[in-house]
Amino acid sequence: MTQYPPTPTTRPITGHLAQDVEQQAIDERNRRLARAGVARAERLLVTRYRLSSASEAFDLLRHTSQRFNIKLHTLAETAIRVPAPAAGAVNWVPSRPHGAAPPLPVLETNGQGLVSHSAVLKAALTRTLHITGAEMGNVQLVENGMLRMEKHSGLSRRFTDYFAFVETSTTSCAQAAEESRQVTVKDVAASDAFDEGSRQVILQASSRACHSVPLRSPNGTVIGMISSHHEQTLHDLTPAQLAELDQVGGQVGRWLLWHRNTAVFTALNHLHANAIR
Repeated sequence: MTQYPPTPTTRPITGHLAQDVEQQAIDERNRRLARAGVARAERLLVTRYRLSSASEAFDLLRHTSQRFNIKLHTLAETAIRVPAPAAGAVNWVPSRPHGAAPPLPVLETNGQGLVSHSAVLKAALTRTLHITGAEMGNVQLVENGMLRMEKHSGLSRRFTDYFAFVETSTTSCAQAAEESRQVTVKDVAASDAFDEGSRQVILQASSRACHSVPLRSPNGTVIGMISSHHEQTLHDLTPAQLAELDQVGGQVGRWLLWHRNTAVFTALNHLHANAIR
């Protein structure tokens, strides 16, 4: 009689191995999403300027982003979103006066250090955490139909990796963005604002409650989101807190729009000038 080796038993992946497999999947998703916007911009530039390759388009984006101190993904997303320049135009975006940067008195920094995109987001997060009394939080900006994390404080790496991109409405920050309003989750464990995977990652980061504040342009468009995370469950924020947070959202939103219409558009025009040489 022929004897066969026993059939291997399939066992569920558990423990550290399961965490490693999940982390690999998260890392792969983040790489894919981070690359997707840049790849779209590369294809657009190759077609529009008849470049030799995607590599040449990437070099154009990279050199421009470095020269103007603008993140590569921000430049790529703007290139995709802004209409094409007119045939024979000297500039991609027509030049027009935009004036000085909008004031940010709600951040209470007296303007010190607020000369860059990164500094404004950091100050906005710091101010939000002060108003809400939290020690953990993050800033996300809308990009390619998603919320992309730009700044964070006090949060675990697992949290920042897991929420590096928020594509769906299974979180309170996505709900706040969709509805363009502040959203408080008083108890993460009991809230129906999250899917179970999101809930567990938030709880593992020692966040038991959170509050999200939309960053809005003057016409009400949501540009980004600031969220505070709290170690204890929350009661309602006071009307004074909500009003001040609304000021943060409005003032920072206006500043971000101004930055896009000045610094980022200037970078686009530089890219266009180099591409048509």
